[in-house]
Amino acid sequence: MRQIALSLSFAGLAFLMTVIWGGPLLRILRHYKIGKIIRVEEPGHHGVKMGTPTMGGVMFILPVLLFSGLLNFVALSGLSGGVGRSVLVPMAVMVGFALLGMADDWEGIHGKRKGDGMRARTKFAMQVILALITAYILKYHMDVPDLYFPGLFFEIELGWLYVPMAAFIIVAESNAMNFTDGLDGLAGLIAATAIAAYGGIALVQEQIYLARFCFILVGALFGFLWFNVHPAELFMGDTGSLPLGAVLAVIALLTGQWPMLLVIGIIPLSEMVSVVIQIGYFKMTKGKRFFKMAPLHLHFELLGWSETQVVQRFWLIGLMAALIGIGLSQV
Repeated sequence: MRQIALSLSFAGLAFLMTVIWGGPLLRILRHYKIGKIIRVEEPGHHGVKMGTPTMGGVMFILPVLLFSGLLNFVALSGLSGGVGRSVLVPMAVMVGFALLGMADDWEGIHGKRKGDGMRARTKFAMQVILALITAYILKYHMDVPDLYFPGLFFEIELGWLYVPMAAFIIVAESNAMNFTDGLDGLAGLIAATAIAAYGGIALVQEQIYLARFCFILVGALFGFLWFNVHPAELFMGDTGSLPLGAVLAVIALLTGQWPMLLVIGIIPLSEMVSVVIQIGYFKMTKGKRFFKMAPLHLHFELLGWSETQVVQRFWLIGLMAALIGIGLSQV
């Protein structure tokens, strides 16, 4: 009970830190004209979002790194109360994928590929490299379980297969969260819910330090959502969505409960699958579309749902899936 209270207290402090510095960050982004460019094919009402500050992922990433870093410094100094060495990996992943997302955002706003961002192949290659390095560290330098599966009361050893499988999960979840980021508050709510669920799983498994990191991130995401809910004052951009997905995957891998991402992360999974189906169907039928538009949230908007209806209903599904996922992880 004490660990739960402490973790929630950290979440509250992270929320306050993020909200306090959110205003100054917004002024900085507006001053340097770091605004979102809207695709022509998106639903018409998205046009009003043109120029809204983006790269807002910095708003929650810096407080998480600062707060977790300070606590980790205490742990590395040999004193009690730190978050432990295990959070260094998700922190490093957050930095690596945030820098990649930042380069992509900047290229799309002020670079040579304005409106498009970094070349997809280049970005994907960088994601794979970062994911492979992370997977190797998790397998051979961290004492993490390979795999826990519902109904089995023992760890399943994967051997060398763990590295490519873990790398695939990290890259897939990073891109899935990137596809989810498209409506005011959607990616932030979905990510916070999923990470909170894994924070609960970590507490049950007595991975206290990882649980604290999870709730610090959740608190910071709530602080970001203070500015990102409809009508959004800023967007997280790839600076926020790429590291969010990657960190969620790493947290799941650290718990060994990564199969539960299929349940807990049902919304990002659905968004990514909708894009794959749309592209595949378009090529097979030589121009026809399976959905009105992909990712999936745009399809429902074009069916007539309002932006807030899509966000709220997707979040309700994500919340129920998170509760189910927590339950399944303890079977």
